[in-house]
Order: sequence, then C-alpha cells, then structure tokens
Amino acid sequence: MGFFCFDVLRSHLNKSDPPKTPSFPNDSYPLFVTWKIGKDRRLRGCIGTFNSMNLHSGLREYAVTSAFKDSRFSPITRDEFGKLHVSVSILRHFEDGEDYMDWEIGIHGIRIEYTTEKGSKRTATYLPEVAPEQGWDRIQTIDSLLRKGGYKGTISNEVRKSIRLTRYQSEKLTVSYPEYKEYWRSRNC
Repeated sequence: MGFFCFDVLRSHLNKSDPPKTPSFPNDSYPLFVTWKIGKDRRLRGCIGTFNSMNLHSGLREYAVTSAFKDSRFSPITRDEFGKLHVSVSILRHFEDGEDYMDWEIGIHGIRIEYTTEKGSKRTATYLPEVAPEQGWDRIQTIDSLLRKGGYKGTISNEVRKSIRLTRYQSEKLTVSYPEYKEYWRSRNC
C-alpha cells in the first residue's frame, strides 16, 4: 500500500500516467495517508477519511490529497520526493468514549466533536501515534486537538467536558523512499 502511494505521488509530480491497479485486496476501510520528510520525519501532510472507502481508490485519492492539499503545508514538490516516508493507517474498532479522558495514549486515535465559542460544530482527530510522538498526556492532546480544529477561546474543564469523543485503533504501515526505490528497481529489472 505504501509503494502504491509513492507510485501515485510520482505519477502526479511527473504528470505521467497513473499507476496500474495494485495487487493488494480492495477491501473497504476508513483510512489516512501521512507524508513525512527527512531524517527527523517532519510532518508534510496527513489527510484521510472516517468513511469506509475501497483501498484502491481511497489510497489513490488520499495519497494526492495529503501531499498537495493539507492546508497546514505547501504542496510537496519533486525535489522533496526522495526524502519522503509514507504511512498508511487503516482505522477500525470505533467506540464512543464516555468522556474526553476515555482513551489510552498510544493505543487509541481520537476524534472529537465540539462547539466553538461562536456556536459552530467542529471535529478534529489525531491518529494513535500523535500523542506519544509529541510526549503529550491526555489533557495536552485534547487541548492541542481543540486548537488544531480551530478553537480559539480559553480551554476550560467545561469546554473539555462538552466534547464528544470517539476512540479508534489503527493498523499502520510505513515505507521510506529508499525502500520504495528498491521495490521499484526490483520490479523493473
């Protein structure tokens, strides 16, 4: 799946024909595609969907969307291609949390629904690896997620208690550019 995401991105960057249909199963799952760059693996884009999608079309769509349309970053360029890592996260085991603290760091991803200080409904999510990668506890994660989702007011306990939390788990696989290059070389020999 990671090799396929690299193929999709390569064809977009080079304006070449899209890759052939991959050989892995085309089951339907919610999924996210994450691009990171460099030795320190800085985030370069991460977008996905909570709606189940067939893997072939979902990965094709989100490999591109996360590379070019994550509003936090400029689009990925051809010069960056050889420094990338891609992760595919398949989401499963969705459960409603009893409150904003009803999840485990490193086990669960969380999706929150809340009302902004101006009264509009918003959602935001972090995949399971985000909190441990950042060294955050549950409160820091929730507060960061509120900010990520656009909450601008003071974050109080009342705000946190008003959150509707859904927890989920993810199967994640990661491929680096050197692994992709080796895979590409082996299949084109």
